[in-house]
Amino acid sequence: MKSSLFYVCKKEIRNNKFMSMLLLLLIAGSIGFALIPPLVLETIVNKMVSEKMVLLSGAFLYFGMLAISGIFDAGKEVMITVFGQKITRGMRHEMCDKLSRLPAQYFVKNEPGKITSRFVNDGDTLESLFTNGIISMLTDICKVVSIILVIFTKSKGLGLMLLVVTPLLFAMTRIFQKRMQAAQLKNRIAIEKVNNHVPETISNIRMIHSFYKEAYMEKKYDTYIEESYDAVEKSNFYDSIYSPIIVFISAAVIGVMMVLSAMGGGIQTFFGMSVGTAVAVIAYVGKVFDPLESIGMEIQNIQSAIAGIRRIDEFLKEPEKTEEDDSITYEQMLTTDPSKVNVPVISMENVTFGYDIHTPILKELNLQIEQGESVVLIGRTGAGKSTIFRLLLGLYEPNQGKVSIYGLQAGKIPKAVRRKLFGYVEQSFEMVDGSIAEQISLSDDTISMEQIEKAVRLVGLHDYIISLEDGYDTVAHTGLFSNGQLQLLSIARAIVCNPALLLLDEITANLDSETEQRVMEALKQASKNRTVVSISHRLYEKGVGTRVVSLDHENEMQHLSGHLTSK
Repeated sequence: MKSSLFYVCKKEIRNNKFMSMLLLLLIAGSIGFALIPPLVLETIVNKMVSEKMVLLSGAFLYFGMLAISGIFDAGKEVMITVFGQKITRGMRHEMCDKLSRLPAQYFVKNEPGKITSRFVNDGDTLESLFTNGIISMLTDICKVVSIILVIFTKSKGLGLMLLVVTPLLFAMTRIFQKRMQAAQLKNRIAIEKVNNHVPETISNIRMIHSFYKEAYMEKKYDTYIEESYDAVEKSNFYDSIYSPIIVFISAAVIGVMMVLSAMGGGIQTFFGMSVGTAVAVIAYVGKVFDPLESIGMEIQNIQSAIAGIRRIDEFLKEPEKTEEDDSITYEQMLTTDPSKVNVPVISMENVTFGYDIHTPILKELNLQIEQGESVVLIGRTGAGKSTIFRLLLGLYEPNQGKVSIYGLQAGKIPKAVRRKLFGYVEQSFEMVDGSIAEQISLSDDTISMEQIEKAVRLVGLHDYIISLEDGYDTVAHTGLFSNGQLQLLSIARAIVCNPALLLLDEITANLDSETEQRVMEALKQASKNRTVVSISHRLYEKGVGTRVVSLDHENEMQHLSGHLTSK
């Protein structure tokens, strides 16, 4: 809990010193002024019993103290809420920073629903830890201790009785705390499964219908919901019986106190008190057990939050990406002449990699690609073609071996260099929010409008785009372009920074023959003076590429005979 929450709290307290001091002042005032009204009431009742005149000022003082105590309580709750929101925002900021530093392997191993649950559900419980949790509980504990000390001065017998009863109540509270924490943790895990199951079902809905697996998916969903329901029910059970236990013990203590006070002899002396003191003590006893009852209500929020914080800590402790070499620049990489220093553009030396280390996809792979070469990778599904691209892009680290670009380890190439170095065209175009120009630049301020237009002209979409009402400023949506045009946009996005390397991943797989020819022509223009690596059976069949590499036969690299000429 200390690793993340303590750090964020310390940071927010340092950045908001005035707010933190005001919160402490309001908490102290809330505790202090809660002790005064019963003392004023004691004085008033004792005067009434002794038939002395009770001035109106006494009543005003009593109600005034109640009002001031209420003001401090209200101010404390407001400041706790504000403080909790700042802590929650700070924690989510830390999580977002962490997300940008995670390697691609993390997103392969963890479902989107699980990651979303960390940010949404676990993040929300953190705010409740402050608004209805730990600060309120600490305040209530301070109230209990203060009230017991005051009661001890009024009646030693009752004070000793409360000193015996209160630790037992806290021991009972701790038992409830542990069991509710376990239930909340099970509920979090079940919610995570539900969050992942729904998008998984939607994304595979056609396959589910085709294989008549609706009942199976429904059963899995029901199982996860049932797990969550059982956990919540258990948590609610402990929460529901805690408050009645506190109320019963409170009534029992007051009853025993009254009986012992009415007895004669030494017992009466030990427990005895005036009528006014008895009234004040009864009020104090209620103030002892009211915070204890509140603690019981707060336990569920605290345990839910602690379960969430533990999961957030697990997320923040995840291994991060390989540290980049910030000393290297794009210009330095491109001024390296491989022909002079005998360094290939791409080098994979004895590379072994698997998403599961026990099941390698690539095994002792060796591949070298020289400046200006055009290479086509072919192989069966699962042979590792797309995995090679991810290794080249530095998204994954090999389990064994070395992947180098211009002699530099792929994972250490700085982000600022990568987009200028690589142009990556995927099978489908992923649209982002924004204008057509922003689809190409991805909102990169370093890319000029001139670069965008040059890339679009090269793929042959300029005339179509300027025919639109707002031209390049037109808000992009999927209905605006055909499949072929989207693929051309993808090529424009890849080459807008004039990269030295072009990676093409099955970009003609979903196109008809006429559209394919147009895309192939755009590729021909885009590939000039670049090193190109592509994945495509169609490109292989059409003889596009100076070298074809097969990944079949258990990843034994086979260089197919002949250097094929481009069309």
